[in-house]
Amino acid sequence: MTQTHDPVADAFVDAAELPPPIPAATLVVFRDCVDGAPELLMVERAKAMAFAAGAMVFPGGRVDPGDHALAATMGAGDDDWETAARIAAVRETIEEAGLPVGLSATPDAATLATMRDALHAGTPFAQVLAEAGATLALDRLTPFARWRPQHRHLRIFDTRFFLARLPDDAPPARVDATENVRLVWATAQRVLDDADAGKLSIIFPTRRNLERLARFRSHADAVAHARDTPLRVVTPWPETRDGVPHLCIPDDLGYPVTSEPLTGALRG
Repeated sequence: MTQTHDPVADAFVDAAELPPPIPAATLVVFRDCVDGAPELLMVERAKAMAFAAGAMVFPGGRVDPGDHALAATMGAGDDDWETAARIAAVRETIEEAGLPVGLSATPDAATLATMRDALHAGTPFAQVLAEAGATLALDRLTPFARWRPQHRHLRIFDTRFFLARLPDDAPPARVDATENVRLVWATAQRVLDDADAGKLSIIFPTRRNLERLARFRSHADAVAHARDTPLRVVTPWPETRDGVPHLCIPDDLGYPVTSEPLTGALRG
């Protein structure tokens, strides 16, 4: 007898069957424009990367043990994932784009280059900050979203998204040419349009967040929205709608689009 498979059921499993998700953090950096929508910083992942290969994403990465250690020195407990995630978002943005977002003051170009080189060499972030005489300003990051998918065959990340404004005296962003091969400043709608035109690829969480971000005219507008919107873990689920398998998210968390046909959803 021929065995048939439900593409919806086959794509997802119960969370109890999956390994623990990998904690991660990402930073949505705004560059406000006087006469238009704000531009956001995005980087293109190298095609050799195991996760989101070739996709445009916001700067970010895993929350490392060193991020927790640094959080502990700031009075946070060992289980304070929020503080550690903020630290990771700042660290990763320096590594990936050379931008000092989330610091009390902007280092000069030479100091920033030294910090970035040290991070690429594996120097703990706490040591990098100390040697540069830099301090963190984590209150400049605003929680925006938290996504934790559960699907087969792909790495599962528990990712916290934060909003931040580009400092007025920030240097030009520079791609790291290792994990990422290109960076761009573009409005959220421009990225969505380019993805629809086949000029770039974006994974399901990035698309949903860009659709949400495209509604704002400034960083301040986005922050106000984030503070007024419930923040819960978003775990997409499969559901057949009008005979078509869809990937769905809750409809009360600020997202204007809450489902997409499963066959077109790029999940990483």
